Amino acid sequence: MEIPKDFRLSSYHYTLPEERIAQTPADRRDGSRLLVLDRAGESLRAASFASLMDHLPPDALLVANNSRVIPARVFGTKDTGGRVEFLMLTPLPLMEPQEGTGALTGWRTARAEGLLRASKSPKPGAMVTFADDFQLTALEGGPFGRWQVELAWRGDLKDRFEALGHLPLPPYIHRPDSEADRERYQTTYSDTAKAGSVAAPTAGLHFTSDLRSGLAARGFGWAEITLYVGYGTFSPVRCADIREHRMHSEYIEVPEATALAVQQAKAEGRPVVAVGTTSARSLEGMVRESGRIGEFRGETDIFITPGYRFQVVDAMITNFHLPESSLIIMIAALAGRKTVLSAYDFALENGFRFFSYGDAMLIK
Repeated sequence: MEIPKDFRLSSYHYTLPEERIAQTPADRRDGSRLLVLDRAGESLRAASFASLMDHLPPDALLVANNSRVIPARVFGTKDTGGRVEFLMLTPLPLMEPQEGTGALTGWRTARAEGLLRASKSPKPGAMVTFADDFQLTALEGGPFGRWQVELAWRGDLKDRFEALGHLPLPPYIHRPDSEADRERYQTTYSDTAKAGSVAAPTAGLHFTSDLRSGLAARGFGWAEITLYVGYGTFSPVRCADIREHRMHSEYIEVPEATALAVQQAKAEGRPVVAVGTTSARSLEGMVRESGRIGEFRGETDIFITPGYRFQVVDAMITNFHLPESSLIIMIAALAGRKTVLSAYDFALENGFRFFSYGDAMLIK
Protein backbone atom coordinates (compact mmCIF):
# COMPACT_ATOMS: atom_id res chain seq x y z
CA MET A 1 0.00 0.00 0.00
CA GLU A 2 1.32 3.42 -0.93
CA ILE A 3 2.26 5.69 1.99
CA PRO A 4 0.20 8.92 2.03
CA LYS A 5 2.41 11.92 1.25
CA ASP A 6 2.05 13.51 4.69
CA PHE A 7 3.40 10.32 6.28
CA ARG A 8 6.20 9.75 3.76
CA LEU A 9 9.60 10.67 5.20
CA SER A 10 10.87 11.74 1.80
CA SER A 11 8.10 14.36 1.70
CA TYR A 12 10.06 16.35 4.29
CA HIS A 13 13.27 16.55 2.31
CA TYR A 14 14.67 19.80 1.01
CA THR A 15 18.10 20.69 -0.39
CA LEU A 16 20.15 22.91 1.90
CA PRO A 17 23.49 24.32 0.71
CA GLU A 18 26.18 23.79 3.35
CA GLU A 19 26.98 27.51 3.47
CA ARG A 20 23.46 28.29 4.72
CA ILE A 21 24.06 26.45 7.99
CA ALA A 22 24.93 29.12 10.55
CA GLN A 23 28.28 28.40 12.17
CA THR A 24 28.17 31.42 14.49
CA PRO A 25 25.34 33.48 15.99
CA ALA A 26 24.22 36.88 14.74
CA ASP A 27 26.12 39.87 16.14
CA ARG A 28 23.17 40.60 18.43
CA ARG A 29 20.64 38.10 19.73
CA ASP A 30 17.67 40.02 18.36
CA GLY A 31 19.66 40.94 15.25
CA SER A 32 18.66 37.67 13.62
CA ARG A 33 15.97 37.64 10.97
CA LEU A 34 12.36 36.53 11.38
CA LEU A 35 10.21 34.87 8.73
CA VAL A 36 6.57 35.59 9.54
CA LEU A 37 4.21 32.88 8.30
CA ASP A 38 0.58 33.99 8.56
CA ARG A 39 -1.55 30.89 8.03
CA ALA A 40 -4.84 32.81 7.88
CA GLY A 41 -3.59 35.26 5.28
CA GLU A 42 -1.42 32.61 3.59
CA SER A 43 1.41 35.14 3.50
CA LEU A 44 5.18 35.13 4.08
CA ARG A 45 7.10 38.18 5.19
CA ALA A 46 10.75 38.78 6.06
CA ALA A 47 11.28 40.87 9.19
CA SER A 48 13.78 41.30 12.03
CA PHE A 49 13.48 39.40 15.28
CA ALA A 50 13.66 42.72 17.12
CA SER A 51 10.24 43.51 15.61
CA LEU A 52 8.67 40.31 16.95
CA MET A 53 6.04 42.12 19.05
CA ASP A 54 4.68 43.79 15.92
CA HIS A 55 3.85 40.38 14.43
CA LEU A 56 2.60 38.35 17.39
CA PRO A 57 -1.12 37.72 17.79
CA PRO A 58 -2.59 40.34 20.19
CA ASP A 59 -2.59 39.48 23.91
CA ALA A 60 -0.69 36.25 23.29
CA LEU A 61 0.84 34.18 26.08
CA LEU A 62 4.41 33.11 25.24
CA VAL A 63 5.63 29.87 26.84
CA ALA A 64 9.40 29.29 26.85
CA ASN A 65 11.78 26.53 27.94
CA ASN A 66 14.02 27.70 30.79
CA SER A 67 16.37 24.70 30.81
CA ARG A 68 20.09 25.47 30.82
CA VAL A 69 22.80 23.83 28.73
CA ILE A 70 25.75 22.42 30.65
CA PRO A 71 29.28 21.93 29.26
CA ALA A 72 28.44 18.25 29.05
CA ARG A 73 31.41 17.06 26.95
CA VAL A 74 34.48 16.15 29.03
CA PHE A 75 37.75 14.46 28.09
CA GLY A 76 39.62 11.97 30.23
CA THR A 77 41.97 9.02 30.11
CA LYS A 78 41.66 5.30 30.69
CA ASP A 79 44.04 3.44 32.97
CA THR A 80 45.89 2.42 29.81
CA GLY A 81 46.42 6.10 28.96
CA GLY A 82 43.98 6.11 26.04
CA ARG A 83 41.99 9.30 25.55
CA VAL A 84 38.21 9.13 26.08
CA GLU A 85 35.44 11.59 25.33
CA PHE A 86 32.30 11.45 27.47
CA LEU A 87 29.09 13.29 26.65
CA MET A 88 26.73 13.38 29.62
CA LEU A 89 23.11 12.69 28.64
CA THR A 90 21.34 12.40 32.01
CA PRO A 91 20.12 15.81 33.24
CA LEU A 92 21.88 16.68 36.50
CA PRO A 93 18.63 17.55 38.35
CA LEU A 94 17.33 14.02 37.63
CA MET A 95 20.32 12.20 39.07
CA GLU A 96 20.22 10.50 42.48
CA PRO A 97 23.65 10.94 44.10
CA GLN A 98 24.74 8.52 46.83
CA GLU A 99 27.54 8.72 49.37
CA GLY A 100 30.55 6.75 48.16
CA THR A 101 31.83 3.74 50.08
CA GLY A 102 35.13 1.89 50.35
CA ALA A 103 37.78 3.55 48.19
CA LEU A 104 35.22 6.25 47.33
CA THR A 105 34.49 7.28 50.91
CA GLY A 106 34.20 11.07 50.89
CA TRP A 107 33.08 11.04 47.27
CA ARG A 108 29.59 11.06 45.79
CA THR A 109 28.44 8.62 43.12
CA ALA A 110 25.51 8.34 40.74
CA ARG A 111 24.45 6.25 37.77
CA ALA A 112 24.07 8.14 34.52
CA GLU A 113 23.84 7.62 30.78
CA GLY A 114 26.19 9.12 28.25
CA LEU A 115 28.14 8.66 25.04
CA LEU A 116 31.65 7.25 25.34
CA ARG A 117 34.02 7.66 22.43
CA ALA A 118 37.57 6.33 22.25
CA SER A 119 39.91 4.87 19.64
CA LYS A 120 39.26 1.51 21.31
CA SER A 121 35.85 1.05 22.91
CA PRO A 122 36.00 0.73 26.71
CA LYS A 123 35.04 -2.54 28.34
CA PRO A 124 32.60 -2.84 31.25
CA GLY A 125 34.48 -2.00 34.43
CA ALA A 126 36.91 0.36 32.70
CA MET A 127 37.64 3.56 34.63
CA VAL A 128 38.01 6.97 33.02
CA THR A 129 39.68 9.79 34.97
CA PHE A 130 38.83 13.41 34.16
CA ALA A 131 40.51 15.04 37.18
CA ASP A 132 41.75 14.12 40.64
CA ASP A 133 38.21 14.61 41.93
CA PHE A 134 36.12 13.39 38.97
CA GLN A 135 35.98 9.98 37.29
CA LEU A 136 33.61 7.37 35.89
CA THR A 137 33.34 3.62 35.61
CA ALA A 138 31.83 2.13 32.45
CA LEU A 139 29.04 -0.27 33.38
CA GLU A 140 27.06 -1.41 30.36
CA GLY A 141 27.21 -0.51 26.68
CA GLY A 142 24.16 0.18 24.53
CA PRO A 143 23.37 1.16 20.95
CA PHE A 144 24.96 4.11 19.12
CA GLY A 145 27.78 4.51 21.66
CA ARG A 146 25.49 4.96 24.66
CA TRP A 147 26.76 3.68 27.99
CA GLN A 148 25.44 3.28 31.48
CA VAL A 149 28.18 4.62 33.76
CA GLU A 150 28.81 5.36 37.41
CA LEU A 151 30.11 8.86 37.99
CA ALA A 152 32.18 9.62 41.07
CA TRP A 153 33.20 13.08 42.22
CA ARG A 154 34.10 15.27 45.15
CA GLY A 155 32.45 18.64 45.66
CA ASP A 156 29.68 19.81 43.34
CA LEU A 157 29.12 17.84 40.13
CA LYS A 158 27.85 20.85 38.17
CA ASP A 159 31.04 22.72 39.12
CA ARG A 160 33.09 19.81 37.79
CA PHE A 161 31.39 20.03 34.39
CA GLU A 162 31.63 23.83 34.36
CA ALA A 163 35.35 23.69 35.09
CA LEU A 164 36.32 20.82 32.78
CA GLY A 165 33.59 20.54 30.18
CA HIS A 166 32.98 21.81 26.67
CA LEU A 167 29.62 22.90 25.28
CA PRO A 168 28.26 20.14 23.04
CA LEU A 169 27.63 22.23 19.95
CA PRO A 170 25.45 20.47 17.36
CA PRO A 171 27.20 18.13 14.91
CA TYR A 172 26.51 20.48 11.97
CA ILE A 173 28.58 23.28 13.55
CA HIS A 174 32.03 22.44 12.25
CA ARG A 175 34.26 24.20 14.76
CA PRO A 176 35.31 23.73 18.38
CA ASP A 177 33.25 25.45 21.05
CA SER A 178 34.60 28.78 22.25
CA GLU A 179 34.27 30.90 25.37
CA ALA A 180 31.73 33.06 23.51
CA ASP A 181 29.47 30.03 23.04
CA ARG A 182 29.11 29.73 26.82
CA GLU A 183 27.05 32.89 26.71
CA ARG A 184 25.42 32.73 23.26
CA TYR A 185 24.45 29.03 23.24
CA GLN A 186 22.27 29.75 26.26
CA THR A 187 19.02 31.67 26.57
CA THR A 188 19.08 34.85 28.65
CA TYR A 189 16.32 33.40 30.85
CA SER A 190 17.84 29.96 31.44
CA ASP A 191 17.53 28.86 35.06
CA THR A 192 20.73 27.73 36.79
CA ALA A 193 18.61 25.32 38.83
CA LYS A 194 17.50 23.70 35.56
CA ALA A 195 20.97 22.90 34.20
CA GLY A 196 20.97 19.63 32.32
CA SER A 197 20.28 20.12 28.62
CA VAL A 198 22.89 19.01 26.08
CA ALA A 199 21.40 21.24 23.37
CA ALA A 200 19.90 24.71 23.60
CA PRO A 201 16.20 25.43 23.07
CA THR A 202 17.33 27.49 20.12
CA ALA A 203 14.20 29.52 19.37
CA GLY A 204 14.84 31.25 22.69
CA LEU A 205 18.38 32.31 21.79
CA HIS A 206 17.02 35.40 20.00
CA PHE A 207 15.41 36.95 23.08
CA THR A 208 17.11 39.77 24.99
CA SER A 209 16.09 41.19 28.36
CA ASP A 210 15.05 44.41 26.61
CA LEU A 211 12.88 42.53 24.14
CA ARG A 212 11.16 40.66 26.95
CA SER A 213 10.56 43.94 28.79
CA GLY A 214 9.05 45.37 25.62
CA LEU A 215 6.76 42.37 25.26
CA ALA A 216 5.55 42.80 28.85
CA ALA A 217 4.94 46.52 28.29
CA ARG A 218 2.80 45.65 25.26
CA GLY A 219 0.66 43.27 27.32
CA PHE A 220 2.09 39.94 26.18
CA GLY A 221 2.22 37.22 28.83
CA TRP A 222 5.26 35.08 29.61
CA ALA A 223 5.38 31.67 31.27
CA GLU A 224 8.02 28.93 31.44
CA ILE A 225 8.30 25.18 31.30
CA THR A 226 11.38 22.96 31.56
CA LEU A 227 12.35 20.31 29.05
CA TYR A 228 15.86 18.93 29.35
CA VAL A 229 16.92 18.78 25.70
CA GLY A 230 18.67 15.51 25.03
CA TYR A 231 20.95 14.41 22.19
CA GLY A 232 17.95 12.61 20.74
CA THR A 233 16.86 15.93 19.30
CA PHE A 234 19.51 15.36 16.59
CA SER A 235 18.49 11.74 15.95
CA PRO A 236 17.22 11.25 12.40
CA VAL A 237 13.88 9.69 11.54
CA ARG A 238 14.84 6.47 9.77
CA CYS A 239 11.42 5.02 8.86
CA ALA A 240 10.12 5.57 5.33
CA ASP A 241 6.65 5.75 6.92
CA ILE A 242 6.98 8.28 9.74
CA ARG A 243 4.13 6.62 11.63
CA GLU A 244 6.54 3.77 12.42
CA HIS A 245 9.10 6.08 14.08
CA ARG A 246 9.59 5.62 17.82
CA MET A 247 10.22 8.99 19.43
CA HIS A 248 12.76 9.36 22.25
CA SER A 249 11.45 10.26 25.71
CA GLU A 250 12.30 13.53 27.41
CA TYR A 251 11.60 14.75 30.92
CA ILE A 252 9.33 17.80 31.18
CA GLU A 253 8.12 20.04 33.96
CA VAL A 254 5.06 22.25 33.66
CA PRO A 255 4.81 24.19 36.94
CA GLU A 256 1.48 25.14 38.44
CA ALA A 257 1.92 28.84 37.62
CA THR A 258 2.41 28.04 33.93
CA ALA A 259 -0.55 25.67 33.84
CA LEU A 260 -2.76 28.35 35.42
CA ALA A 261 -1.51 30.96 32.93
CA VAL A 262 -2.35 28.63 30.03
CA GLN A 263 -5.77 27.84 31.50
CA GLN A 264 -6.52 31.54 31.85
CA ALA A 265 -5.36 32.33 28.30
CA LYS A 266 -7.55 29.56 26.92
CA ALA A 267 -10.54 30.73 28.94
CA GLU A 268 -10.08 34.29 27.67
CA GLY A 269 -9.55 33.27 24.06
CA ARG A 270 -5.93 34.49 24.01
CA PRO A 271 -3.50 32.52 21.83
CA VAL A 272 -0.72 30.42 23.34
CA VAL A 273 2.60 30.84 21.49
CA ALA A 274 5.22 28.15 22.06
CA VAL A 275 8.76 29.52 22.02
CA GLY A 276 10.36 26.58 20.26
CA THR A 277 9.50 22.97 19.56
CA THR A 278 10.55 21.92 23.08
CA SER A 279 7.93 24.20 24.61
CA ALA A 280 5.33 22.90 22.17
CA ARG A 281 6.29 19.32 22.98
CA SER A 282 6.05 20.01 26.71
CA LEU A 283 2.60 21.61 26.52
CA GLU A 284 1.16 18.98 24.21
CA GLY A 285 2.94 16.19 26.09
CA MET A 286 1.43 17.44 29.35
CA VAL A 287 -2.05 16.93 27.94
CA ARG A 288 -1.22 13.61 26.29
CA GLU A 289 0.29 12.15 29.46
CA SER A 290 -2.13 13.56 32.04
CA GLY A 291 -5.28 14.21 30.02
CA ARG A 292 -5.52 17.84 31.12
CA ILE A 293 -3.89 21.25 31.28
CA GLY A 294 -2.35 21.21 34.73
CA GLU A 295 0.88 20.93 36.69
CA PHE A 296 2.93 18.03 35.35
CA ARG A 297 6.32 16.43 35.92
CA GLY A 298 7.33 13.34 34.03
CA GLU A 299 8.41 11.91 30.70
CA THR A 300 6.76 12.15 27.31
CA ASP A 301 7.58 10.47 24.02
CA ILE A 302 4.91 12.33 22.05
CA PHE A 303 5.59 12.46 18.31
CA ILE A 304 3.58 15.20 16.65
CA THR A 305 2.82 14.49 12.99
CA PRO A 306 0.34 15.85 10.42
CA GLY A 307 -3.21 15.07 11.47
CA TYR A 308 -2.43 15.80 15.12
CA ARG A 309 -4.92 18.18 16.75
CA PHE A 310 -3.07 20.65 18.96
CA GLN A 311 -4.62 20.90 22.40
CA VAL A 312 -2.70 23.91 23.73
CA VAL A 313 -0.43 25.53 21.15
CA ASP A 314 -1.94 28.06 18.73
CA ALA A 315 1.26 29.53 17.28
CA MET A 316 5.00 28.91 17.44
CA ILE A 317 8.34 30.68 17.25
CA THR A 318 10.94 28.30 15.91
CA ASN A 319 14.24 28.10 14.06
CA PHE A 320 14.68 26.26 10.74
CA HIS A 321 15.11 22.51 11.10
CA LEU A 322 16.97 19.69 9.43
CA PRO A 323 15.41 17.93 6.45
CA GLU A 324 13.42 14.80 7.36
CA SER A 325 13.72 15.54 11.09
CA SER A 326 11.02 15.06 13.72
CA LEU A 327 11.07 18.84 14.23
CA ILE A 328 10.18 19.82 10.66
CA ILE A 329 7.48 17.15 10.82
CA MET A 330 6.11 18.78 14.00
CA ILE A 331 5.84 22.23 12.48
CA ALA A 332 4.23 20.68 9.39
CA ALA A 333 1.58 19.33 11.75
CA LEU A 334 0.91 22.90 12.89
CA ALA A 335 1.11 24.77 9.58
CA GLY A 336 0.72 22.11 6.90
CA ARG A 337 3.47 20.29 5.01
CA LYS A 338 3.16 22.21 1.75
CA THR A 339 2.98 25.54 3.58
CA VAL A 340 6.13 24.76 5.59
CA LEU A 341 8.10 23.61 2.55
CA SER A 342 7.03 26.77 0.69
CA ALA A 343 8.22 28.83 3.66
CA TYR A 344 11.58 27.02 3.60
CA ASP A 345 11.87 27.72 -0.13
CA PHE A 346 11.20 31.40 0.61
CA ALA A 347 13.84 31.37 3.36
CA LEU A 348 16.41 29.83 1.03
CA GLU A 349 15.64 32.32 -1.74
CA ASN A 350 15.91 35.25 0.68
CA GLY A 351 19.18 34.46 2.43
CA PHE A 352 17.93 33.18 5.79
CA ARG A 353 20.41 31.23 7.91
CA PHE A 354 19.47 27.75 9.15
CA PHE A 355 19.61 25.61 12.31
CA SER A 356 20.69 26.36 15.88
CA TYR A 357 22.54 29.66 15.39
CA GLY A 358 20.38 30.64 12.43
CA ASP A 359 17.29 32.79 11.95
CA ALA A 360 13.77 32.25 13.25
CA MET A 361 10.24 31.78 11.98
CA LEU A 362 6.93 32.82 13.55
CA ILE A 363 4.03 30.57 12.60
CA LYS A 364 0.76 32.26 13.51
